Amino acid sequence: TQEVGIVEDLGQFKKLIEPGFHFVCFPIQQVAGTLSLRIQQLDVSCETKTKDNVFVRVEVAVQFRVITESAYDAYYRLSDPRGQIQSYVFDVVRSTVPRMELDEAFASKKQIAESVGDQLEVVMKDFGYEILNTLVTDLSPDARVKASMNEINASKRLKEAASHKAEADKVQQVKAAEADAEARYLSGLGVARQRKAIVTGLQSSISEFENDVDGVTSKDVMDILVLTQYFDTLTAVGANNLILEHEPASVASLQSQVNKTLKNRKTGFLS
Repeated sequence: TQEVGIVEDLGQFKKLIEPGFHFVCFPIQQVAGTLSLRIQQLDVSCETKTKDNVFVRVEVAVQFRVITESAYDAYYRLSDPRGQIQSYVFDVVRSTVPRMELDEAFASKKQIAESVGDQLEVVMKDFGYEILNTLVTDLSPDARVKASMNEINASKRLKEAASHKAEADKVQQVKAAEADAEARYLSGLGVARQRKAIVTGLQSSISEFENDVDGVTSKDVMDILVLTQYFDTLTAVGANNLILEHEPASVASLQSQVNKTLKNRKTGFLS
């Protein structure tokens, strides 16, 4: 077993004995006690407050063992090693954490553990103990503080989500407006080209009709074309199942309005 025995001679320290077979002259000599050389762990819970006045509970795990060569000091100089370690942990934690704010304390767990380890290593070595490792296993504030921190984090994330959603809506509306403007522009180009093609076709039709038929004026050709367009319009309207009032005089009225418009524009050009 990983133990060392303390042999006393009439109540006075005589020697250390390792595991195995040994001869002890009883009752002059006796084994006063044993010390375990195995690694031991002490869990210490310490309550303190941070720089921003938040009370937290710090859980520290200290791993230590007896130094074989210093077993005399470990047995005779220190009666309660666990209590001694706990006292130093309290002292270091309560002098380190109050200099930090809560968020900093969470981010500095390694620094707290190193401070505890450095302090214990120097002190406990004089008593025959070796500090192998120190760990801050938990740092827990009050439940209400935890709830408020969660609410702050949730609010922050909701704010970021709302901002991203608003930005996405903005981009969507801008893109929709750009698409609508582009569609209107292209539609305008199409209408303009359509009208230009119609005018070009009418001019060509009028010229060919005048050349092929003697005694026909441009006005006669325009009257025929207007009548043809009128009947095409009625056909398109009828395809949509709409009922409109129709009179033959409508064609003459339409012709009159077109001729009047053309004359006015021609008069404006001449003036």
